[in-house]
Amino acid sequence: MVLLTFNIMNIEAETKKETDISDEERLKITESNTKAILRILDIHETKASFFIEISIAEKLQNLLKAISAQGHEIAFFNKDSGLEKIDEVKKNVQDFLEKQIKGIRQKNRQFSLEELKSIGFNYISNIDNADILFPFKRLKRSSEIIEENGLSIVPESISPYSQLPYNDFVFQVLPMQYYQNMVFETLKNDDFVLVYLDSWQFTDMNKYQFKIPFYRRYHLGKKMEDKLEAFLSWVNEKELATSRMKDYIF
Repeated sequence: MVLLTFNIMNIEAETKKETDISDEERLKITESNTKAILRILDIHETKASFFIEISIAEKLQNLLKAISAQGHEIAFFNKDSGLEKIDEVKKNVQDFLEKQIKGIRQKNRQFSLEELKSIGFNYISNIDNADILFPFKRLKRSSEIIEENGLSIVPESISPYSQLPYNDFVFQVLPMQYYQNMVFETLKNDDFVLVYLDSWQFTDMNKYQFKIPFYRRYHLGKKMEDKLEAFLSWVNEKELATSRMKDYIF
């Protein structure tokens, strides 16, 4: 099973020279990038899970409704919001979507399983931060979903083929043939492959003057769209099953 997921967040990078991009403009970029992702998923009839960053979730009501209307899952990505804020946003989003938010990812601020369960989450999707060294560090880790205190904990997928994680950076920089081999080898050993990408990777860096390290500028924007299209075409060609995370877990 291929579990395709997207972290929807504003790009945090500073801008070049004297160019200034407001939070509102960054939000519009995020919305545009997400619509590009939705278009590609619709073409390939693939369902995915979208992890929306807490601080922008209520500002993207129309986008969240579009994501949900196309049959995708809405979950949360928490960068640094407090538990009370997460609970408040969760209730508000559930009210206007009329659907339950089951999953969460955490970045800087980590909450305990008991705390997350207390505000109604059913699963946690753990991921690691990608940087210049980590993505190519060979790792060994259990790939089994475990349950603790009534919550399902979904680990980040690791390729037995290369011992690389399926994070946003690895998808961005590896040749597609190599990445496809990773997926095949993983599915021979594990029941699922969890892939995650960030919405900011679909930003046109020629249009917006963001300061992005050279190693992270490779294959961004339209090239990321093309790469996602190529990957989904291959997934369909090989008849690999795909699923939203909540459907697979429960």
